[in-house]
Amino acid sequence: MVDESAADVDQSAAQIVSALSEQGRTVAVAESLTGGMVSASLVAIAGASAVLRGAVVAYAVDVKRDVLGVDPDLLSANGPVDPEVAAQMAHGVRRLLKADFGLATTGVAGPGPADGAPAGRVFVAVAGALPKVPEPATDQRFYLPVGHGEITAAVLRLDLPGDRAAVRLGSTGRVLELLADLIR
Repeated sequence: MVDESAADVDQSAAQIVSALSEQGRTVAVAESLTGGMVSASLVAIAGASAVLRGAVVAYAVDVKRDVLGVDPDLLSANGPVDPEVAAQMAHGVRRLLKADFGLATTGVAGPGPADGAPAGRVFVAVAGALPKVPEPATDQRFYLPVGHGEITAAVLRLDLPGDRAAVRLGSTGRVLELLADLIR
């Protein structure tokens, strides 16, 4: 896996703002370990106000459940570092903020393990009526139905190296890259 740089993040954010502006579509963001970094990356791009509906930093499990609507049984059984949790967060923020696409990040930035997952284990998701046929699923990239079947979440499992800053930047870059790839 290629390490993300701030320039890569900026490039993906610019591609998203440009493409969504042209398409007349919007995005909302649900962030856990990234703590606002994804939405800040989008806001840094001129024209973001036309596409970014808003963001929820859902760092605590009860915020994931109560604000974003993540299934409490799922959270109890699997914890917050889970692909289905990421998918439900992305769908929940999309629905809550009435956006075409929802982005989500959940995972462990480190330095040590948390919630039964090692440092660097992250799930990122994009939920929406995905505009192109998804690639075949792998153990690192897969697709989950959310909502009432018309919405799909593309989910990536990441195992990122480095310190907290590197894991957070890598997570930000990968979720933005995932959306950018899906809307081209």
